[in-house]
Amino acid sequence: MGPAGFPPDFLWGVATSAQQVEGAADAGGRGESIWDRYAGVPGNIADGSDPRLACDHYRRWREDVGRLSWLGVNAYRFSIAWPRVLPAGEGSVNARGLDFYDALVDALLAAGITPFVTLNHWDLPQALQDRGGWTSRATVDAFEGFTGAVSRRLGDRVRHWVTHNEPWCISHLGYEQGVHAPGRRDPAASLRVAHHLLLSHGRAVEVLRRNSPGAQAGIVLILSPIEPASPAAADRDAARRLDGTFNRWFLDPLYRGAYPADVVADRVRLGHLSGPEPDFVRPGDLACIATPTDFLGVNYYSRTVVKAGPSGEPQGVKTVPDHELTDMGWEVHPQGLHETLVRVRDDYAPGRIHVTETGAAFADAPGAPERLADERRIEFLRSHIDAARRAVADGVPLGGFFVWSFMDNFEWAQGFSKRFGLFHVDYPTQRRTPRDSAFWYRDTIARGAVETSVRQQNTRRLP
Repeated sequence: MGPAGFPPDFLWGVATSAQQVEGAADAGGRGESIWDRYAGVPGNIADGSDPRLACDHYRRWREDVGRLSWLGVNAYRFSIAWPRVLPAGEGSVNARGLDFYDALVDALLAAGITPFVTLNHWDLPQALQDRGGWTSRATVDAFEGFTGAVSRRLGDRVRHWVTHNEPWCISHLGYEQGVHAPGRRDPAASLRVAHHLLLSHGRAVEVLRRNSPGAQAGIVLILSPIEPASPAAADRDAARRLDGTFNRWFLDPLYRGAYPADVVADRVRLGHLSGPEPDFVRPGDLACIATPTDFLGVNYYSRTVVKAGPSGEPQGVKTVPDHELTDMGWEVHPQGLHETLVRVRDDYAPGRIHVTETGAAFADAPGAPERLADERRIEFLRSHIDAARRAVADGVPLGGFFVWSFMDNFEWAQGFSKRFGLFHVDYPTQRRTPRDSAFWYRDTIARGAVETSVRQQNTRRLP
C-alpha cells in the first residue's frame, strides 16, 4: 500500500551505482574506468581508498537482491558499468558483462522489484577518455552504441531507463573544478562536455524507443533551490548566476530547446565562450536534446545560499549551525525538495517526476553491531518523504522516491569516509547490517506508518 498521500502505483526504492558498489574491477572482462584511473592518483581520494572492491556487489548480488526484497521496495535504481559492457568504450561487446546485468534484472523481476536502470553514472571507459572523453563529439556516438548494446539485451524486460546521472557533476566537478574524474580544470571544456552529454541523451532516447518499445525514458539532474544571502542586488545576481549554471543550463535545453541567454552572456563575458553561438552546438543539436521524454529524475540533497564574491561570482554561505548539517557539510533542508518539485512542474512541466536520489551521510552512533541507531537519518527521510507528499498534494506528478543509498559505498572523492546507506557495510568483511533507518523505511513502505517506532521495528528478524 505504501504511505498515505501517494499514488497506488508509486515506486518506493533505493539507489546505487555500478562504480560505487560492484567492485570486481578486473573480473569478467571489465575494462578500466576514469574513476579507476583517478582513484589511483595519490591525493585524489580523501581517505586514500579506491573502488576496486567497493561492496563486492558483482559477486554478492544474489544476497543483495534478498536484502532488497526484505526491505520491501518495489523498485531498485542501479547503473550499468559502461567499461564492463564495452571495455574499450565502443566496438566489441563483452558478453560476460551483459550476462551479469541480465541475471540481475531477472532476479529483481522474480522478486517483484522494478529495475530502474541508469546507463551512465559517471564511469566513462578510460579508453574513451584517452581520446578526449566527453570533450569529444565522438563520445556521443560511443554512448549511442553503448545504449544500443544494453537495450538490445535488456530492453524486453527493463521498463524504466535513465540516460545520464547528474550531467552537472560530470561537466562541472570533473572538467571545471577538477575534483572528480577525470580531474580537469577547464571551464570552456566543461561547457562542451555538458553539451555533449545532453546531446547524447537525446540520441540515446531515440535508441531506447526502438529497442525497448513502451518503456519509459528520462534523464536525472541534481537540482537545488538557489537563494541569495541578502536582498542586496549583488547577492540576488549571484543567485541568478548559480541558478543558471546549476539548474537552468540543463533544464532549459531539455524542455525549451535553448540554453538560457543570461547564462550564455555571463559565460561570454568570463571568456568561457567565444560568442553567443558556441562552436560545439551544431544545427539540429538542440532539437535532439529536447527529444520528448517520459520523466525527469530529480536528485535533491540541500538548498544553496549564496552571496556575491569580489568579482560578483557566487560564493556559498553557511546559514545554520553544524548540528543541522550532514557529514557532507550539507544543510538538512526538506523544504527545498518541495520547492524544487513545484518549480520543475511549473516551469518545465515534465509528464512525470521521480525523486531518484535523496539521503544523508551520518556517522553511526555507538552501539551493538546488530543494532545501528541512526535517528538523524530517519528524521531526514521522514521530513523529505513528507515534503514529497506535500508536492503530490499540490499536483506535482510524482511517480517515485528512491533513497540514496541502499548501502554504504565508495562515495567518489570522499572514498569510504562518508556513509549514506540504509545498510552499514563493514568493508573488510563485506558484512551488511541494516541500520534502524532500514527498518523504518521498510515499515513506512509496508504500513504507511511514517511515525512507526524504531524500537518496534528492531524486534524483527534481520536479513
